[in-house]
Amino acid sequence: MKKFFTLASLVALALCGCTNEHKGEANEKGAVNFDLTISNEVDDTRANVSCTTPATEDFTLKIEGVDHTFNAEYANIAAFNEDGYLHYGSYKATVTAGNIAEEGYDKATFVGSEEFEVVARHDSAVTITATIANAIVKVETTENFRNYFVGGHTLELTTAAGNKFDVSAQSEPLFFAPGEFKVNGTAVKQANQSGAEGAVITLPEYKMESAAAQTLYTVKFDVKDAGQATLEITLNETLVESIDIEQELNDNAQ
Repeated sequence: MKKFFTLASLVALALCGCTNEHKGEANEKGAVNFDLTISNEVDDTRANVSCTTPATEDFTLKIEGVDHTFNAEYANIAAFNEDGYLHYGSYKATVTAGNIAEEGYDKATFVGSEEFEVVARHDSAVTITATIANAIVKVETTENFRNYFVGGHTLELTTAAGNKFDVSAQSEPLFFAPGEFKVNGTAVKQANQSGAEGAVITLPEYKMESAAAQTLYTVKFDVKDAGQATLEITLNETLVESIDIEQELNDNAQ
C-alpha cells in the first residue's frame, strides 16, 4: 500500500510539472490580429490609378522574426487569424497580391509590410497598408503632334525585362517592374506639294533609367509650331527634350 502511494504521488507530480510547462509556454505568447488597408494612390499626384484592386483574401501573408529566427507563410490573413498567437518578440509581416514580373495593362502588384511587437499575454492589432509595387507609365501624343504627322506614328515601350508594348494609342496605364524603360518610335510627315509621300521620321528615344514603385510617369510627345516645327517630349509636364524637326530629324528621313 505504501508503495502504491509513492508511485501515485510521482505520477501526480509529473503531470503537474507537464501542466505548468504548457502553461508557461502559453504565457509567453500574445494574440495578434492583422487588418489590411489597400491603396491604389500613386506618389507623384496622389491620384488613384485605374486598375483592378485585389480583395483581402487575395493577399498572401509572410511573417519573419526581427530579433529572432522565425519564418512562416500563410495563404491569406484569415488563415493566420484562425489561430492568431505568436511567441513574444519583434516581427515583420509582409502581404503580397500579384506578381511583379508580370508586366502589362491592369497588372498591378500590391505589397505592404509592417514591423510589430508581440507582448506575452497581450493582444496586438497590426494594420498593414498595401500599395502599388509597380512603376506605372502612360505615353501620350498631343493633337498638334498628330496633326503634324498626318501619315501616322508608331511608339513602342520597352521595359528592363525586355517586354515590349505598343503605346501608339495608349489609353490605360501600363504596370511594370521598377527600373528602366524606354520609348522609341517613328512618325510620317505630310506629303509635299509635288505629291511625294511624306518622309518617315525616326523620333528621338526617350529613356528613364530608374522608374520608382508607386509612381506614375506620363511621357508626352508634342509639336510646337511657331515659325518652325519643334518636337517636344515632356515627362509629367516637365520638358525633357526639344528638337527642331526640320534641321535635326530630317537626317533620319527615308
